[in-house]
Amino acid sequence: MPFMVYLDPGKMVCLHWGFDAVLGNITFKLVVNTTGWVGFGLSPNGGMTGADIVMGGLGPRGSYFSDYYATDETMPLVDTQQSYTLLSVAETNGQTIMTFERTMSTCDPQDLSITTQPIKLIYAYGLTDEITYHSTRRGTLEVNLLNYLPKMSMSNSTYLSVKVDNISIPPVKTYYHCKVMSFPTLTTKHHIYQIEPAIENYDIVHHLLLYKCPPFVTQGYSKPCYSGDIGDVCFGVVAVWGVGGGVFDLPEHAGLPVGGEPTPVFYRLEVHYNNPSLQTGRTDSSGLRLHYTNRLRQYDAGILTTGVLMLSSLEYTIPPKTPSFHTYGVCNTSLFSPLMNPVPEFHVFAVMLHTHLAGRRIRVGHYRNGKQIDFVAFDENYNFEIQHFFNFGNFKTIKPGDEIAVECSFNTTDRSGVTKMGLATTDEMCLAFLVHYPAVSIATCLSHPLTMGLPNTSYELSGYENMLKLVPQYQVVTDDKSNSSYNPRGIIREMMKTPTTSCRNNAPSRFCISSWIPKAAGIILLLLWLAII
Repeated sequence: MPFMVYLDPGKMVCLHWGFDAVLGNITFKLVVNTTGWVGFGLSPNGGMTGADIVMGGLGPRGSYFSDYYATDETMPLVDTQQSYTLLSVAETNGQTIMTFERTMSTCDPQDLSITTQPIKLIYAYGLTDEITYHSTRRGTLEVNLLNYLPKMSMSNSTYLSVKVDNISIPPVKTYYHCKVMSFPTLTTKHHIYQIEPAIENYDIVHHLLLYKCPPFVTQGYSKPCYSGDIGDVCFGVVAVWGVGGGVFDLPEHAGLPVGGEPTPVFYRLEVHYNNPSLQTGRTDSSGLRLHYTNRLRQYDAGILTTGVLMLSSLEYTIPPKTPSFHTYGVCNTSLFSPLMNPVPEFHVFAVMLHTHLAGRRIRVGHYRNGKQIDFVAFDENYNFEIQHFFNFGNFKTIKPGDEIAVECSFNTTDRSGVTKMGLATTDEMCLAFLVHYPAVSIATCLSHPLTMGLPNTSYELSGYENMLKLVPQYQVVTDDKSNSSYNPRGIIREMMKTPTTSCRNNAPSRFCISSWIPKAAGIILLLLWLAII
């Protein structure tokens, strides 16, 4: 079990795991600081409903362990097919250590398959061996179990502290504060290899964005964002943190460049505060720690922002009482050429997907020569409370001329009025931040349907969603110096179905297959199976 991660910030719950890709088995070791019952599960969206769970421990009568599934936020039910096997359980120095295994795809509808995509892990534990309500002893973390990138550890770590300074939070629901600053002088180029959040008030800090400013921004300040100040033009993303996110490590061969410039470079830290209860007297000093090294990696990394462009002149409203409404943004990399020449191919190795409260699904499609060839990333069960970068464990190559489309699905059944694209938490966004190497000088690649504003009742017309998808897309590409390239005739192409894991009827679990496997490989598996039986 070579992989390890703490599932909680307090390091009370530690998970070790390893897997055999050939046999299709995965083994877990859960180490929890309790002598009571412990629970671990795979969840569609980070909650109890629909989760695949195991619970066990070591009690006065010996060990106990069972496979469960949850239908709602109540006591899980015992699974009719026990897909997990307990290997050992012990109590040592106040800890419960439970080791168990299962196949990655069990062909049991009450279980979740483990694939190469990130999955939301949940945990809970009690103080006694009576399995009762866990209270606050629970949590969620999204992990790519089969493509996990181990955390980097470097001796004598140095970091840049980027934070706001004891600012007063006004009693408004949504407040954006911006601090424009330069970093301490680094005379030679260094690489940032780790981004660590330093959040003072998790209950009101919604997200952090650190932007690199163009050369003509030469003065610092700290004040409300988007007030017409020069820092509003800083949109080259260097780092992002969202609700539920943790430390982000870059791979060993790539780092975000910093330092070595002939003149000071300014950066803008944007902090979004969500204060729905209109609290008064709150102050905050949240920010980020950018761990860096002078031992340069092979490649400079960069972050490209894609998705839906927010324009006050072009309204993009989401109708109320709608269970699944789709919005689209497209990035055509052919628009890079007026801003950089030649346009290189680049490799996306991590992504952060972002919507607000109504977001339920995000998919990022990859197109070449007008046809979709893959998904860059997708999350079929997006959870607003779990926003962070996840590494693929490999990379997706974007060639010159390729297109990237971001599709977001929203549920507004609990809203009586339209939802607009905007900055407030109750507004919506549809974005995908793509971490890549070698770094391109393009900062944003966004689009907006060219509607020139719609009447307030337009959402009641049949085909409104389809109309927004079919009208020309106004595409805007900006580079790290705030130069822009435009195209008013972009199009949104059809997006294929999300790959799923499926099983053959009556086949042993080791022959469960994924729709990612090419047809030829599936035929070979079928022939082998027929030969065996």
